[in-house]
Amino acid sequence: MQKLEGVGIGLRHQHFRDFIENKPDVDWLEVHTENFLSQDSASSKYLAKIRQHYPISAHCVGLSLGSASVTCPVRENHLQKIKKALEWLQPAMVSDHLSWSASDGVHYLPDLLPIPYTEEAFDIVTKNIIHVQDTLQRQVLVENPSSYLRFVDSTILEWDFLTRLTETTDCGLLLDVNNIFVSAHNHGFDAQKYIESLPIEAVKEIHLAGYSIDIIEGKEVYIDTHGQKVYDDVWHLFEQVIERFGAVPTLIEWDTDVPDLLVLLEEKNKAQAIITKVINRQVAL
Repeated sequence: MQKLEGVGIGLRHQHFRDFIENKPDVDWLEVHTENFLSQDSASSKYLAKIRQHYPISAHCVGLSLGSASVTCPVRENHLQKIKKALEWLQPAMVSDHLSWSASDGVHYLPDLLPIPYTEEAFDIVTKNIIHVQDTLQRQVLVENPSSYLRFVDSTILEWDFLTRLTETTDCGLLLDVNNIFVSAHNHGFDAQKYIESLPIEAVKEIHLAGYSIDIIEGKEVYIDTHGQKVYDDVWHLFEQVIERFGAVPTLIEWDTDVPDLLVLLEEKNKAQAIITKVINRQVAL
């Protein structure tokens, strides 16, 4: 199992051949685990060649860590498929989201739905994370969500909820800087306070992506679409994140309207330049 360092990009099928034939200068790659559950699929066979040259991070989207189902909070069948995939992927990191997408082990929604930040929800998510980590026999990173509404019964701040999860379950954090910026805009909280409130040692991976802007009921709402270049304000927040957490492995994430690989490599170089600038500045002090 290789260690993640530097800046990676999300591997998409449009770029399989580039990575096999040209081996571009990328430190590591992240894959959506659910796309590689079968080792015999065409995509998995491509990935088997690619992973010989690049460390891999496995990003899950279907564990439904926030599911409150009494009978089946985490879909056991799906969890076992993830475990089997990880055995051959041998990723350096495994992650999923602070969200839910499945109910009663039967109904599945193709989205990452928000949870209320309450004591009851905390107990549910805690039990689910512990079960997943015990099953996989490894630490799981939990990604902070982007959100467009808040539950009126939430009693815990998001950053405090995440901090307590790391303390109670020993999970790590996948810090999505774009999601912080999007949610801060939509809900009016201080993004700087968010990052200053998280435990430094818990942040093991960082995501950067682009968002879109929509007008809903006369209000400008930022939507986490992962279909654009990283905005300047997000780059600025990323610099502050590196100042606090250090040179954490960072990913350029692009899921919709996937561009030529050259565009992703340019974004990767921007991220690396910021990391280098911050580290050099700290060394000089």
